[in-house]
Amino acid sequence: MQLTPRQAFTFTVAFLGWMVDAIDFFCVTLTTTELAESFNKDPSQVTSAITVTLMLRPIGALIFGVISDRFGRRIPLMVNLFLFTVIEVASGFSQNLSTFIGLRAVYGILMGGEWGLGNSLAMEVLPVKSRGIFSGILQEGYAVGNLIAAMLYYAIVPHLGWRALYWISIIPAVITIVLAFFLKESNVWQQTRQRQRDNPRRFHKTFIDMLKKHWLRSIYAIILMAGMNFLSHGSQDLYPTFLKKQLGFTPKQATIGTVVGNIGAIVGGMFFGYISEYLGRRRTIAICAIIGACFIPLWILPKSFGLLLVGAFFMQVFVQGAWGVIPAYLSEISPADFRATFPGLAYQLGNLIAASASQIEATMGEKNPLPELRDGKTVPDYGR
Repeated sequence: MQLTPRQAFTFTVAFLGWMVDAIDFFCVTLTTTELAESFNKDPSQVTSAITVTLMLRPIGALIFGVISDRFGRRIPLMVNLFLFTVIEVASGFSQNLSTFIGLRAVYGILMGGEWGLGNSLAMEVLPVKSRGIFSGILQEGYAVGNLIAAMLYYAIVPHLGWRALYWISIIPAVITIVLAFFLKESNVWQQTRQRQRDNPRRFHKTFIDMLKKHWLRSIYAIILMAGMNFLSHGSQDLYPTFLKKQLGFTPKQATIGTVVGNIGAIVGGMFFGYISEYLGRRRTIAICAIIGACFIPLWILPKSFGLLLVGAFFMQVFVQGAWGVIPAYLSEISPADFRATFPGLAYQLGNLIAASASQIEATMGEKNPLPELRDGKTVPDYGR
């Protein structure tokens, strides 16, 4: 499992890129309540920003996937990260919800492009025998990003407000851009590119031929990723709002809940990514999904904060345990010439199908409130 310095550096940049992506994304989920108050809207209206972000990710996956498969991973990754620092800063200056949603729409395109870039970068340089464990570590860049966003929320928002969170959260992105400058393209990409030069064809024709040959695999990958995205966004995005708005816990307690859940996610992703080398990728995903479903009651029903933390921890162990297998699995089933485009596009088209997960939860909770009032106001039942 030992990596060369080049492999370790490339993997680190890929991990940081996905982590940065997650920090920016979870700034919205963590500040849903604050955004609703600032813009004088309901949380379900604010979560439309999450829906729009997720819906536009396939566009970014296609654009950046095609560019990186043709011209390399390094420069597109740097451009992608630079643009999301600009959008993140601009989000903090939004004066109304429409502007905010417009900016998050552009961010969604950028977010969609990053995963395919980072995943192809990492999987192309890693030893085949180590892909399982490192797939789990790579995917948990998302959980680490969520964890960092939660800690930044706790440290910044109560004192400086939600806008400062968006401005300060760009610091990890800037560091990652600098590191990405020193990346080298993988030998796998260089060999693929040389083969394309030796046998020149228009890219769209090659892409169409790939779809004709692998159409069933493409549909399977998209359906799989739709289910995986319902699993993750349905269990993560609205949970801080559920703790604060429905159960009445403080922002500090909601942050603790997010941190505990993400610790479970990191443990699960790494453990099951490693185990998948022995159990197989698909079997590992299925086991995690089934066991995770068994923890749903403990995740939402207890009134005790301690029991909710236990539920959040184990829920995310198995949700992200399943996800820890995905980078390696999608890379392994990808056609050789499309190692950035195929995984990224399959992932993000699945995301498009699942884009409304948090908004559905928020809308259903607001339309079906708890029977009792709190301070004379109805309380949404998000846990229904």
